[in-house]
Amino acid sequence: MARRRQSVTIKHVAADAGVSLQTVSRVINDGPNVRPEMKERVQASIDKLGYVPSIAAQRMSGSRSYLILALNDRERTLEEWEARQGSDWVNQMLLGGMLTANQHGYRMMVELVDTHNDHVERELGAAIAALQPDGVILTPPHSENVLIADLLSGMGIPFARIGSLDEGPGIAMTMDDEGNARKATEHLIGLGHTAIGFIAGPSDYSLSAWRVEGWRKAMETAGLSTERLLASGDFGYDSGLNAAQDLLNETPRPTAIIASSDQMTLATLEVARNRGIAVPADLSLISFDNTPIVNFTDPPLTAVDQPIAKTTSRAVELLIEASRKGVRPDAPVNVSGKLVQRASTAPPRHHDNT
Repeated sequence: MARRRQSVTIKHVAADAGVSLQTVSRVINDGPNVRPEMKERVQASIDKLGYVPSIAAQRMSGSRSYLILALNDRERTLEEWEARQGSDWVNQMLLGGMLTANQHGYRMMVELVDTHNDHVERELGAAIAALQPDGVILTPPHSENVLIADLLSGMGIPFARIGSLDEGPGIAMTMDDEGNARKATEHLIGLGHTAIGFIAGPSDYSLSAWRVEGWRKAMETAGLSTERLLASGDFGYDSGLNAAQDLLNETPRPTAIIASSDQMTLATLEVARNRGIAVPADLSLISFDNTPIVNFTDPPLTAVDQPIAKTTSRAVELLIEASRKGVRPDAPVNVSGKLVQRASTAPPRHHDNT
């Protein structure tokens, strides 16, 4: 009868492989001075017996904790959860990060930390002391908070900064916001649009400026003007209403709009509907984020799919590498998204759109 998975211990693995407990422990913990053939023999026994290493035992066996900690902004995250507006940023982080961590024998946890500087040091210090992570993933706006970066650097903990290219410690990572905005703009230009509006995110996020830059470059390359075609919001629905009103009040008005979040795009769709502007016949729309809700709008929204899961997965891999071997990339790591085409984009009508 097959041995039950939960009853298999490191002693069974050692006996099956014909090696010492110390050798099995070194293989499990990726320790030094283990010959490749010995590693293969131990791994074969682990696979055959279905042995699952205990995190507690691993932590006791060395200096590593086998935990990766991802930090998200408390205020914004709680607002999104309580509003139940369809944002799946944390879900996508967990999808990419937890699966990749598990593949390497690690676990990933998400902690919510207040953005305000007078709280950060206390909250972050408490989380680090309790969990002693081997690496930390920072998301905007934490990824551009110098105080957080300095605290982690001073503790000697490897960390990744998603959405930041600032000089300083840590592994800089982006989701190619500039390139993604360029792709969206080029898609609309390819359909024949020449007056393409853009609703930017808040200025305290660097990625907001990167997206504007991608839109500008695509427009300039095509010989198109961006004058009076830029508005700004804060990623939220209400700000999208105001920004869309501003753009659609222009004469002539844009025949297409790209908005830097799904909520601002939903607001633009509502403004267009109230004004009797048909989407996509009179106005094409492209969103950023590609959260689940864009599949169920009327029409479903063409959207830039932000590679949150892929980026978090890569961050976990880089942090494990940094923790184990002290190896870190020399240049910023870029993970590109893709444009998912749905029914909210079409060629412009050739008539007066005033």
